[in-house]
Amino acid sequence: MVQKFEFSLRQLIVAIALMVLGAASMYAFTITKLEIAGKNYTSIALILSGLFFYSGILVIIGMYKNETYLSIAMLLPSILAVAIFVYGFIGWSIRVSLSTWKGLLPDYTWAGLSQYTYLFHDARFMIDVRNTGVFTVGFIFGCLIIGLGLAILLDQHLKGEAIFRGIFLFPMSISFIASGVVWGWLMNPATGSRLTGINLIFKYFHLDFLISTWHSSPQPWGMAFTVLPAVWQLSGFTMALYLGGIRSISDDLREAARVDGASELQIYRYVILPMLQPVTLLMLVSVAILVVPYLIQNMRTETEL
Repeated sequence: MVQKFEFSLRQLIVAIALMVLGAASMYAFTITKLEIAGKNYTSIALILSGLFFYSGILVIIGMYKNETYLSIAMLLPSILAVAIFVYGFIGWSIRVSLSTWKGLLPDYTWAGLSQYTYLFHDARFMIDVRNTGVFTVGFIFGCLIIGLGLAILLDQHLKGEAIFRGIFLFPMSISFIASGVVWGWLMNPATGSRLTGINLIFKYFHLDFLISTWHSSPQPWGMAFTVLPAVWQLSGFTMALYLGGIRSISDDLREAARVDGASELQIYRYVILPMLQPVTLLMLVSVAILVVPYLIQNMRTETEL
């Protein structure tokens, strides 16, 4: 198939100017340093120079009037960056893990799977695996269930829906770090005269039997308690995704199900939930909130194992 190419002298001049400027800048910053107020900005200047050069290439590719070529060209830098700095380093880490390298000096002597054999016989590592598993399962299913429940409630077109939607989404606007610090104070395991947060509220209302050591409780309950702030912060996000998915389902499908005699529960079970599988799949891979339990468990006391 012949690709359509529309030559434009103006675009060609712009492309050449950008490429020359980018190439000249890269050459200049490889032999000299860019220092401003005593700080070295050479690496940033090199990146910007490379962007100028690549912009010229994009201008030339744009003259082909082919969206596929242009899309691939625009995505190529990101694809290469991810391939090198994410998957490349993952591959390098795997290579190092198969060697006897243990200190600062590199040692590429082949060790095979002996490092992994030692790791899986380490009691501390197995505890970490268990804690991570408990948190991940509790966090994902907690967010899915609560988010779906809130989305179904909001889908009933209640009065003040926008207010409730804002309230449910509010935790997402809080920094993960700030959330971890606040929840670390609320779930402070200190006892006696040092009670704070939720435990202090329990004591004020004479509910001493509810006072807990929270994340310092014996495992797996300690990690289970750590799931609470994570679910609190992310359930609003899953609610928004589920609500968007529910609202995108045609009302004709619901009406057809009602005509066939289906109840509201059956409509959600057999019509709506199966069509929400893409949203559910998206949430199953959303585990970035793992930073919150790290902050909570390390800012106060060590978790009892």
